[in-house]
Amino acid sequence: MYKAFITLLHKWHVAALLTMLAVPLSCTNDAPPMGNTVTGRDSLPVMTTYGVSKLITDSGVVRYKIITEEWRIYDKTTPPRWEFPKGLFLERYDNKFKVDLRFAADSAWLYNQNVWKLRGNVVIDDKTSQSHLRTQELYWNMQTGEMASNVHTILKQPQQEIEGTWFRATMQNGHPTQYHIRQSRHNSHNLTPPTTAARHRPTARNNPSAMHP
Repeated sequence: MYKAFITLLHKWHVAALLTMLAVPLSCTNDAPPMGNTVTGRDSLPVMTTYGVSKLITDSGVVRYKIITEEWRIYDKTTPPRWEFPKGLFLERYDNKFKVDLRFAADSAWLYNQNVWKLRGNVVIDDKTSQSHLRTQELYWNMQTGEMASNVHTILKQPQQEIEGTWFRATMQNGHPTQYHIRQSRHNSHNLTPPTTAARHRPTARNNPSAMHP
């Protein structure tokens, strides 16, 4: 997915350059207008794009669709990050070009092209496992597969519906599994037991913010 994003950005940059070169230069002795000196480059986005609706390929195959009103890319921050301050909607397609996963949030951040922070009306809909997750904040480490939230979370599956204020899961083969929810309520007898509520050190497993680079 990361290579596909970079390819997409490269195409945008080339298109912008060709547009600039296509504008004829006027013959004049007037000096070009000078803007103010840019300071604080590390706090400014290298690119901001509005009204994005794109299909994204991976190895020549369409795998994703991304929709967002505003996309900011910061390349000088530590760590580098992408911001979607006005919301993000993403679909993933299987080999038959059918949607197998959707996720959406009111705002989103992607750090180091690795760790997602999703906030506000977060929804993950996994068609393959028939799982539907809703929460107000979620961290997702794409490298380790860890997903975590310390706020109210609801998980719906065909055999059960559970909710709680502590959620952990692991993505395997592109789908969330190994769910753990504490302080849970459920309306089904077929409930996977939550992990033991023992003392924990503040690691990524029990502290979602620890995923933040």
